[in-house]
Amino acid sequence: MSAGTYTPRPGAAPLSRMIAAQAALETRMLLRNGEQLLLTVVIPALLLVLFSAVDVVDTGAGEPVDFLTPGVLALAVMSTAFTGQAIATGFERRYGVLKRLGASPLPRWGLMAAKTLSVLVTEVLQVVLLTVIAFALGWSPQGDPFSVLLLLVLGTVAFSGLGLLMAGTLKAEATLAAANLVFLLLLVGGGVVVPLDRFPEAAQSVLGLLPISALSGGLREVLQHGAAMPWGDVAVLAVWSVLGLGAAARFFRWE
Repeated sequence: MSAGTYTPRPGAAPLSRMIAAQAALETRMLLRNGEQLLLTVVIPALLLVLFSAVDVVDTGAGEPVDFLTPGVLALAVMSTAFTGQAIATGFERRYGVLKRLGASPLPRWGLMAAKTLSVLVTEVLQVVLLTVIAFALGWSPQGDPFSVLLLLVLGTVAFSGLGLLMAGTLKAEATLAAANLVFLLLLVGGGVVVPLDRFPEAAQSVLGLLPISALSGGLREVLQHGAAMPWGDVAVLAVWSVLGLGAAARFFRWE
């Protein structure tokens, strides 16, 4: 046995490995949380099945599933990137988890990157599940997959920034209440299951500037109508992304 065989080699793991390990932990915690699964998976799937099978809302010409699927995909992104992340991060901040992680070798931006990766992994699972359900209901998607991917990524960034802003500035209980309230309000008024043209004209112009409206509307233009890149909706999501991430970076409190 040579000298130094069991000599400790203290030091941090490579940054990429730390981020990957933290992202895997965040994903496992999310998937083990029954309330989060209800919000991120069960509710969007139930809405898609219910409103596609029962003629409750007038979705216009064509099959209801063709109108509903883009909106439910947008809702799934919001539920994970905004509502779920805001609530989880808010309580981690309250219980001192973020403070302790901030003192670890993983830099704070690395922790945010790991949370973002966890959100993306969860969204992939959501999109796959909802797509399978939609096809089973007779969905006939159109359009360019790249446009859909860009809209989903921008929507994720926008909602993630807003979720982190809420979690980093409000108390955990306030975040829990506000995030769920925003989820319900945007579910009704964001063009997810109720077309925006069903609202008064004065409200349509305001609702159309919301990130959920831009995401659901853009996905609908591509997937239902086969349109080219909806640059107006892309611009709205890009603005929300910059504002949300910028405000979160400026005002997020770790304690």
